Amino acid sequence: MLPRKFYFNDFDHFFEEEGTKMKCDIYQKENTYHVEMDLPGFSKNEIRIECNKGNLVITAEKEEQEENTEDKKYIRRERVYGKYSRSFYLGDINEEEIEAEYTDGTLHIRIPKLKEENTKKQINIK
Repeated sequence: MLPRKFYFNDFDHFFEEEGTKMKCDIYQKENTYHVEMDLPGFSKNEIRIECNKGNLVITAEKEEQEENTEDKKYIRRERVYGKYSRSFYLGDINEEEIEAEYTDGTLHIRIPKLKEENTKKQINIK
């Protein structure tokens, strides 16, 4: 028989992958990538976005608050604490014009692609 603490606190997350805590959709519309990521329970100050050479890294960190009271005995704790991170390679993007907005637990990032220069050249055959 499994101990009660094991069943209630740890077993539900036993098969959960790390990336499933930061579910996202990435799509392209016109000349812009859009990233929509669910981050419920985080404040805007707990989210960090970095971009370097086409790599977008999104990190969210929530520190566990210790509430040591004698009258409070947890039966189940499901809210997650810790540091979570996802990274995506998007290629040639305009890093200077990236915009991010966080509303109602959803992070929306707009990432303009670099304008493609026509480098196509026809070679004459001798």
